[in-house]
Amino acid sequence: MSQATSANGGASYAAAGVDIEAGDRAVELMKEWVKKTQRPEVLGGLGGFAGLFDASALKRYERPLLASATDGVGTKVDIARRMGVYDTIGHDLVAMVMDDIVVCGAEPLFMTDYICVGKVHPERVAGIVKGIAEGCVLAGCALVGGETAEHPGLLGPDDFDVAGAGTGVVEADRLLGADRIRTGDVVVAMASSGLHSNGYSLVRHVLFDRAGMELEQQVDELGRTLGEELLEPTKIYSLDCLALTRTTDVHAFSHITGGGLAANLARVIPDHLHATVDRSTWAPGAIFDLVGKAGQVERLELEKTLNMGVGMMAVVPAGSVDVALATLADRGVDAWVAGEITERGDHSTGAALTGDYAS
Repeated sequence: MSQATSANGGASYAAAGVDIEAGDRAVELMKEWVKKTQRPEVLGGLGGFAGLFDASALKRYERPLLASATDGVGTKVDIARRMGVYDTIGHDLVAMVMDDIVVCGAEPLFMTDYICVGKVHPERVAGIVKGIAEGCVLAGCALVGGETAEHPGLLGPDDFDVAGAGTGVVEADRLLGADRIRTGDVVVAMASSGLHSNGYSLVRHVLFDRAGMELEQQVDELGRTLGEELLEPTKIYSLDCLALTRTTDVHAFSHITGGGLAANLARVIPDHLHATVDRSTWAPGAIFDLVGKAGQVERLELEKTLNMGVGMMAVVPAGSVDVALATLADRGVDAWVAGEITERGDHSTGAALTGDYAS
């Protein structure tokens, strides 16, 4: 008798394409990785209906504000699928979620994930969770649970997508944002590790459809294969940003994701002020030039879509710049002064890029 039918020949869940035993096997494989993310506040283990976090830990706050965010990694999952590499995409997911949370000064607490697949391959799912768990360790948060869903008929057997949601906490009087920014503040840029997880629809169209490049292709200017470059994990800045809040009087952070540098920085600039960022203070990595030339993409379009080599920005008082740069350098973060805050005047937007990139 085929496993696709029940004893009486009727339809079954397995016949519809869902393998419950494979799902159980995936859970067993991922448990060791999830355990590595545990914080003292986490109660219970993997496998319950809900993750538990002891909120009494928040009693040390005078007025705790919870911060939450949710995100995915976009079409970068297609690169992972095509390369058969599944244990790095989780870093991207954690970065997209937790680095949004830390922007307001919140400490990341815990995260949950959602993995949707066409067919459960236990080792593959466990590899994805391994990457998420490693990312949580880098962000200082716990992975308290998640869901793996099998969607046969909607996704191909090797197709998958990932999403996640996270929670953090910040003391109310330490909340960062536009209301703290003042004229004369300085914009400090933190280097990205590459494309991160935004703009891959444009990147894939340009490099694969228009330029006909292959993932296995060695690209001299990149110093590695195209696939290795495109799958480079997103840098996770959460603990670096929190370190800045302890050593300097940070006024705001901006996570540079979809929409590019200027648009994301503008989100934390008050209506009466303007941020000017000088392109000449850094040289974007080779991948950005490659995308621009291969697709004849105009600079403005690149800057609206990609991070151009900057993954996070901090707005700090001028007197805190040296300490901020030293703190980041001690943590191995490449950072530099990229701009300043002035009165808005005739500027119609909150932030703009000026000059030409360094060569």
